[in-house]
Amino acid sequence: MRYRRERWETASGERIVADLPPGILGGFGPELRRFIAAGHFQGQVTSGRLTALLKGMGLEISKRQVVRLLSKGLDALMAEDEAVLRTGLETARWISVDDTSARHAGKDGFVTQLGDKRFTVFRTAKSKSRRAFLSLLQAGCTDYVVNDDAITMMRRMNMAAAQIALLADHWGKRFADEVTWRAHLEGLGFQTLKITPDPVNVATEGALWGAVCEQGLLGDTVIVSDGAGQFRVGQHALCWVHAERLVYKLQPMCPAQRRALDLKRTLIWWLYADLKAWQRDPDPKRARALRARFDRTNGSENDIRTVVTKRKISGGTVSEAGKNARDTMLGLLKTCSKLGVSYYRFLGDRFVVPDASTIPSLPSLVRLAAA
Repeated sequence: MRYRRERWETASGERIVADLPPGILGGFGPELRRFIAAGHFQGQVTSGRLTALLKGMGLEISKRQVVRLLSKGLDALMAEDEAVLRTGLETARWISVDDTSARHAGKDGFVTQLGDKRFTVFRTAKSKSRRAFLSLLQAGCTDYVVNDDAITMMRRMNMAAAQIALLADHWGKRFADEVTWRAHLEGLGFQTLKITPDPVNVATEGALWGAVCEQGLLGDTVIVSDGAGQFRVGQHALCWVHAERLVYKLQPMCPAQRRALDLKRTLIWWLYADLKAWQRDPDPKRARALRARFDRTNGSENDIRTVVTKRKISGGTVSEAGKNARDTMLGLLKTCSKLGVSYYRFLGDRFVVPDASTIPSLPSLVRLAAA
């Protein structure tokens, strides 16, 4: 496609060229971008097969160009995905979290999932440490804050009273990034201490949690996980698969509590027995029913299955742009599904397809769904 654009030259010699029509990227139009994005992220079609399909339709396009259309020009969508995370953390009564392995740039990494019944967000990192999880919970910010919440967490993690006093009594309480925070700890002599637990790690995790709390994120939100150590921050609970291990330890105080406890244990073991029965005698109809029962109480398992499928079909990512595109587009796909929004129409609006339906911002829909 060739576009004729006005070109002007000012008296000072500056050249001004008219913009391309909205939605054009690399010479290709928004309708094609939507088709490729929907096919790849929602349809789980590889870039190679998409290229072959488009060439078969008579379009002259290379696989490299298809990859560019999948990973470039997504700044606005990444900002919306980040806003979905922030809105979700501000308004959620609970969030489920999980992680799975992911290859990036030839190295092993991890994708972490966060979400509830309204939204889903994916983020890829090199490690799945508690520090990485706390950084993710800041929803794009990089602050370290020493406040009451940070000090409380440090005490809970058994930091020595002398080091807590050094942090609490110092005039500096907010640090903009990891570099300035590390310099602060070095100034206090934390790096030279050879004690357990490591004061640098404890102070860092505490300051990250302090930053999360100061932003008003999470609040009374319960974090539901499989019990992995990195997720045990704030108010924490186990998903039913892992919580059942501890149900038998509960001590009911009255007949009503005893009946409630017996009912929950019955439902858990009932589902487990049905799963074992299906394993012995598989049946497609029963599989769909069991999957629905399982997903109702295991949002993380349902969400992260999308990433696992993508990994099996396309392998890992190579560039930062590709990694960010995968996390962003899969997260927005799951969020649209939970909000009852057509992903295809959503892409049409965001890619400026002519006459496309208008789709409200997803963060606003997430906030409305919390009411």
